[in-house]
Amino acid sequence: MKIGLIGVGNIGFHFANRLIAAGYELCIYDKSQKALDRLSGSGAKVCSSAKDLASEVETVLLCLPMPQIVADVAAEVSQGSKVKVVVDLSTTGPSVTKQVAAILEKKQIPMIGSPVSGGIVAAEKGTLAVMASGPQDIFESIKPILSALGKNIFYLGADPTLGQTVKIINNTLYATSMIASCEALVYGVKAGLDAKTMLDVINVSSGRSFATLERIPQCVLDRSFPVRFTTELLHKDVKMCIDEAEKLGVPMQVNPAARQFLAFAMSQGDGDKDNVFPIHHIEEW
Repeated sequence: MKIGLIGVGNIGFHFANRLIAAGYELCIYDKSQKALDRLSGSGAKVCSSAKDLASEVETVLLCLPMPQIVADVAAEVSQGSKVKVVVDLSTTGPSVTKQVAAILEKKQIPMIGSPVSGGIVAAEKGTLAVMASGPQDIFESIKPILSALGKNIFYLGADPTLGQTVKIINNTLYATSMIASCEALVYGVKAGLDAKTMLDVINVSSGRSFATLERIPQCVLDRSFPVRFTTELLHKDVKMCIDEAEKLGVPMQVNPAARQFLAFAMSQGDGDKDNVFPIHHIEEW
């Protein structure tokens, strides 16, 4: 089966490799030549534009960093001569997903909103959680593609925004627990505890989270802070979640503190650094 992937950055690169390994004939496009160069020799066909790609394949996957970019690219994809299905793997948010679905609907192109979670390591291993929503018959037809990318595939309903809603809730919970865990870690170390031993205790106790189980042990303890998901992108997701909740009249009292801390970190030049890098500010304080 011949499919297309637009966006081959940090996570899209692993998507491309997994799809090729699964036997798909892959067409790719990205505005970044550097991103495309990483896949040279992989067998993927490089297209000259999103429209060009959408004129080569019937199924187009999007893996893009910002909601407005998704909307702009979807509009270009809709001009392709062959595309029949668009699958958005990005974290686009419910409001923009509605706009994207409307753009595609004008061309009678169904959309599956299918954000993913688990980070770069899970993307490489194919163990991501996949949160799909949209027409069920279309979901069933593209499920084998999703299964090449993730281990836990969820179908959330016919509304293509539902997967996006789960995704931004998930990322907001991660952000809040991550920042709280960083505060606690710094406190424990200053009180005299060994950081690794403290995490070992927490991770078999009720305070554990994805941050304490994976992100802090992998990125903070050795002070490496590899860029897996930037502060800027996490702030975008948290802000989107809070904004969408407010539209529905749902009060959020705790999560805005995480957004504020991430915004502060961005003001200090941490936007393009990994989202756990801002622990430095707590340490300095």
